[in-house]
Amino acid sequence: MPVRCQESPVLAGSATLATLGLMILYFAQPSTYGKLSPRSARGAPCLPARAAWFLQELPSFAVPAGILFQQPRFLFGPPETVLLGLFCAHYFHRTFIYSFLTRGRPYPAVILFQGIVFCIGNGFLQSYYLIYCAEYPEEWFTDIRFSLGVFLFILGMGINIHSDHTLRQLRKPGEVTYRIPQGGLFTYVSGANFLGEIIEWIGYALATWSLPGLAFAFFSLCFLGLRAVYHHRFYCKVFEDYPKSRKALIPFIF
Repeated sequence: MPVRCQESPVLAGSATLATLGLMILYFAQPSTYGKLSPRSARGAPCLPARAAWFLQELPSFAVPAGILFQQPRFLFGPPETVLLGLFCAHYFHRTFIYSFLTRGRPYPAVILFQGIVFCIGNGFLQSYYLIYCAEYPEEWFTDIRFSLGVFLFILGMGINIHSDHTLRQLRKPGEVTYRIPQGGLFTYVSGANFLGEIIEWIGYALATWSLPGLAFAFFSLCFLGLRAVYHHRFYCKVFEDYPKSRKALIPFIF
């Protein structure tokens, strides 16, 4: 029996994402992991970074991929399956590539649990909307919103992957010291990796032209933008020779 779209969970999920974004802006306190871990929390239960990132990101791939693979033409099919495929592509990389390459600090178990819950909910929201609720015209593949959105998604993903690679090269295996990142967009901003992912999800929101996509892009802007600001402050505090012209998130502006 085919699943019928229920608008209530889509609206509730989108409102939840937007509310979480607003709460992040209101409290202005980023999640305490990585270089933002407070000294008082360093005795709390933690997992190795690679295992934690794998477990956290896995639901964002597994949930939509499971729904996507049930569709008759999940590859090169209608716009909704292609768009969900982009979502899966991002989280395939985060789950199976990024998580096994990262050289980050141990990851707090509490933050991991929160991340898993978020990834399950958001993965279901995006896939449920696209597969069971979205209705795109046959010419959507040639629509400027789809074309520009996919371009921004791919551009942002490329920036994100390149920036993560740059950060990894700052450390040898086993090191936990911090150094000033150089090259790429790090020439202009401290949060080049965050900027790349924000561009990705803005592109996704444009290509899907959906409330869940917009809500997720807004949440990502709030969550990652705040981390970029705090990372910038961290670098400026720790390194006396940190480039004065480098901004936090937006080149030459902010």
